[in-house]
Amino acid sequence: MKQTLHSVILGEGKPLCILHGFLGMLDNWKTIGSLFADNGFCVHLIDQRNHGKSFHSPDFNYDILADDLLNYLDNHNIEKTDVIGHSMGGKTAMQFACSYPERVHKLLVADIAPKYYPPHHQEIINGLNSIDTSNLKSRKDADEQLKKHLSNPGIRQFLLKNLDRDEDKKLCFKFNLAVLSEKMEEIGDNISSTDSFDGPTLFLRGDKSEYVTKNDIEIIQRHFPTATVETIDNAGHWLHAENPEQFFEKSLAFFNKG
Repeated sequence: MKQTLHSVILGEGKPLCILHGFLGMLDNWKTIGSLFADNGFCVHLIDQRNHGKSFHSPDFNYDILADDLLNYLDNHNIEKTDVIGHSMGGKTAMQFACSYPERVHKLLVADIAPKYYPPHHQEIINGLNSIDTSNLKSRKDADEQLKKHLSNPGIRQFLLKNLDRDEDKKLCFKFNLAVLSEKMEEIGDNISSTDSFDGPTLFLRGDKSEYVTKNDIEIIQRHFPTATVETIDNAGHWLHAENPEQFFEKSLAFFNKG
């Protein structure tokens, strides 16, 4: 039997699966997830493989991540679902919708395009690998070590949410840093050039983010012919955290339309 992804399920109603981004976890989406649960959705906040409390594996690419979601839906007897994916999770969601269109009702992709992105997280990976977890006493201790590599306190706080205590009460990262460090090329990978999904699709981009540009609209519509692209004000790449009110408002309107 295939291993299944860890999740937290909120509310009752229409199924909605939410997929976090690179080095994230389902906890990043609890606020938005709770809002959807209050509005008639059964929300599945999911940790992708090598992240959060889901299983670790040396195998990691978007076809495999899409198959993980398929296995999850089968295990939870969900025939069809709405899907939100952010960044890396957006790539998983796009690949899933293209590979298994009959399982997707509506697709929402947050601040990522269906194109190749050169590896650009090396500074973060180097910083995380520099932390000596064997002698780590506290998050503050980890932050002091990480600060030497990453000056942005918001990014450090986001990453250090992944620290947890193992069975021996030692601090360690939930994500599989060794595998993710090796898979930077796969994380930036594009979906197959022939893949497409013609169901209802919305791309939301942050107005301060460079991940989805006007030049990307052509490739978006090639893969997702019904897609619309909308912009979240005063938000960068973490648009759901930087402007949650507008993100939720636009998302809910999309899922409730028709």
